[in-house]
Amino acid sequence: MYDFLFDILNFVLPLLKPKGMYKIIFKPLLFLFEPETVHHKILNFLKFSHRIPFISVLLRTFFMPKNEAKPVEVFGLHFKNRVGLAAGFDKNAEAVDALSNFGFSHIEIGAVTPRPQPGNLKPRLFRLPKDKALINRMGFNNQGVENAIKNLKKRCSDIIVGANIGKNTDTPNDKANDDYILLFKKLYDYVDYFTVNVSCPNIKDLKELQDKDSLLELLTELKKINATKKKPKPILLKISPDLTNEQLDDTLYIIQQTNIDGIVAVNTTAQRYNLSYGKQEIDKIGNGGLSGLPLKDRATEMIRYIHQKTQGKLPIIGVGGIMTRKDVQEKLDAGATLVQVFTGFVYEGPGIVRKLTRTSIK
Repeated sequence: MYDFLFDILNFVLPLLKPKGMYKIIFKPLLFLFEPETVHHKILNFLKFSHRIPFISVLLRTFFMPKNEAKPVEVFGLHFKNRVGLAAGFDKNAEAVDALSNFGFSHIEIGAVTPRPQPGNLKPRLFRLPKDKALINRMGFNNQGVENAIKNLKKRCSDIIVGANIGKNTDTPNDKANDDYILLFKKLYDYVDYFTVNVSCPNIKDLKELQDKDSLLELLTELKKINATKKKPKPILLKISPDLTNEQLDDTLYIIQQTNIDGIVAVNTTAQRYNLSYGKQEIDKIGNGGLSGLPLKDRATEMIRYIHQKTQGKLPIIGVGGIMTRKDVQEKLDAGATLVQVFTGFVYEGPGIVRKLTRTSIK
């Protein structure tokens, strides 16, 4: 009898913890459905729940980091801890206030484009659960900059918000700078920093904007505009993990020449390494950017390379495969100042920030 009761307690007690509820109950249920559908349902729930005060209080009670989370100053901004939410989760700035209840120190919205666009054909988001990975070919689907501004005007929380900006798919590359400049000017009063995205593998010919001359011209133009502002905003560049060292050296030279404020390393990869799935299964999914645990080592390697090449003078936001406190520490030891999660949020659940900001992180 006692053994039976003990077995029941061993099963029930983990369910009473937020992490246990997500891993044992909610994630298996959510993973029964198509991932993009789940994503939209969660965003809708967050928008709805934030209107109900006691739900926000409940979420903060369960998921906000405890006092051991240490703040950090970088880019002239005060981050409450080192963990942010990467671009792609809240493309349209619909749930910034609600997401702040989970303890993120910053949220990067977007990618935002000047005009609304539907993105690529569905299905375009795929889970690889055995590898804690995702493949996406979303294609900068978003409702455009005017809608993002409308949503940002409504926000009440003091969480730091960055804007990940990109060109419309049908904008030719020789006109791409116009898109980035328009976005910078329109969003300037509503966000705390900008991330220039020229590295998404899901936009045709976008990677050409990473070429030395194109990138130098774009960042120079943005810096000129920023210099005219009373209080310039930090400008960061998000880079691809698929750059060669030579290409990365060119990028770092441009960053030095333009004196932008930092780098986000890294975006998703077009490569298919470190996967436990067979080639036939992966080929069936098709093109798209791979994120999650298989990208972890490559992201850390690039962070370390950038840190060494810049003698630690260039602030780095580390992204790629972060699931545990050890993963965060690896990124920080390699030279990152902040980190961002996306795929880890999907697989580890809403308690991930509290888990990642415990005292083991310096």
